[in-house]
Amino acid sequence: MEEVKKFITDIYPMNSSDWNFFSSKLQKEKLTKNTVLTKKGRVENYLSFISKGIVRLYIPQEENDLTFGFVFENEFVTAYDSFITQLPSNYQIETLTPTALWKISYKDLHEVYEKTESGNFIGRTMAENMFLIKSKREISLLNETAEERYLNLFQERPNLIKQIPLKYIASYIGVTPQALSRIRKRIT
Repeated sequence: MEEVKKFITDIYPMNSSDWNFFSSKLQKEKLTKNTVLTKKGRVENYLSFISKGIVRLYIPQEENDLTFGFVFENEFVTAYDSFITQLPSNYQIETLTPTALWKISYKDLHEVYEKTESGNFIGRTMAENMFLIKSKREISLLNETAEERYLNLFQERPNLIKQIPLKYIASYIGVTPQALSRIRKRIT
């Protein structure tokens, strides 16, 4: 739980009573590889902090899933649009490695917003950060080649290639696994 506290403190330090209230709402969960956290068509009820592991966000399809995001240790993950609207999700979230989470329910998070001094500020800051990540991804898809997206991905996350199957990376940068193979050959 200390990793959650450090993450939040880096945004805005919570006083001890706010932290105690917030941390009392957190539930720890350990999951195996390939566990679906959020299923397409279901309402997202949790905001989760990854203390260990990697997850991917994707749209399941018959042939090849469309991967559009990865979330790593010391980051929050949720099907955010479903979480804030409480409507069914249009995508799934799945663990790629054994994963440990600290999660808080929608109801409990709103109680934290209502009853703590710093909860709203931290929530707004995190929502703004999620927007910036989404915006950066959209601009990347519109302005960069697949090769540039691949290179940028590994500049930001150098150990990604060891932990994520290439078919998911290919989907994430918007190419087939064969095209990714050609990109990788050109680079090396």
